[in-house]
Amino acid sequence: MFSAKSLKFLKDLMTSSGPSGFEEESAAVMRDYLAGFAKDVHTDVMGNTIGVINPKSDFKVMLAGHYDEIGFQIVYISEEGLLYFREVGGIDKITIPGTEVDILTPKGKVSGVIGKKPIHLTKPKEREQALELSDLWIDIGAESAKDAAKIVSIGDPVSFKPNFEMLGKHRIKSKGIDDKIGAFIAAETLRELSSKKIEAAVYCVGTVQEELGLRGAETSAFGINPAVGIAIDVSFTTDTPDIQKKILGDIKFGSGPIIQRSADNNSVLIEKLKKAASAKKIPIQESCGHRASGGTDAAKIQMTRAGVATAIVSIPNRYMHTQVEMCDIRDVENCVKLLTEAIAAMKKKDSFIPCLKK
Repeated sequence: MFSAKSLKFLKDLMTSSGPSGFEEESAAVMRDYLAGFAKDVHTDVMGNTIGVINPKSDFKVMLAGHYDEIGFQIVYISEEGLLYFREVGGIDKITIPGTEVDILTPKGKVSGVIGKKPIHLTKPKEREQALELSDLWIDIGAESAKDAAKIVSIGDPVSFKPNFEMLGKHRIKSKGIDDKIGAFIAAETLRELSSKKIEAAVYCVGTVQEELGLRGAETSAFGINPAVGIAIDVSFTTDTPDIQKKILGDIKFGSGPIIQRSADNNSVLIEKLKKAASAKKIPIQESCGHRASGGTDAAKIQMTRAGVATAIVSIPNRYMHTQVEMCDIRDVENCVKLLTEAIAAMKKKDSFIPCLKK
């Protein structure tokens, strides 16, 4: 079970706001926590936050979890003082009307709600369709454009209102679990490894702009130049209605982190993860994911410089890219255990070149 300090970090990270390209608040939470046990903690020019242990080793392992989240950005203020916006990242338009939001301004957060025409005034056919974002607006209670412009500006980022909560004994609900939970796991793994004697220099990276094209992973991996890179992200559960197991596999809450098997994964590294899970009796699940390549930070890390041995380890997630994402804290705990054990067992002499056994 995580300590009270770790759980506070989890809550602080989940309730921070950081739409892609505007991750400063999440970066500050990450920096403050890593500073308690890591060396050379810093945020780079892109906004990635990096902490390292055992930095003198020339065998480098990179852990990456992106702490950017989907959100919006203000593009126009109407005469009525209503704010029109565009999406930042992949938005599920059906879930958006009625959402509470925060506009992130240089002077602080401004509360608002996403409004639309009342259902009573819509035609029956309109009620069956998802509204375009251009048909929605954010209401901050302003009485005019002049009134609104006193507190918000064109270009201000917008995030979902923080809503972290425990549901039942083991499950957490929050906006931004994709992928602040991965950043949390990377940090917790680094903390666990900081008290062990290991051969690798381990770099924990909270990456940025993943939702816009894996951008932070590309630059941070180039700077670190790791031999091994592990991306921690979320993946779909198939334990809710109408998600086909024959397409995505049998993935359940509480059954362990998912070891993804795709072109983005080094086969030698995957076997090391599975060996660690078996040796320590850590439950894991295996999946091919929903695509053969791409979609996570591992895709960019793998292609860095002359190539990196990469793996994707995922946390089962429900309601992805909505305001109420959910995961099971037991899967998170077991992911930290898995990564800690696997990295502690790695040696400088290890080869990650895939080859057939003779």
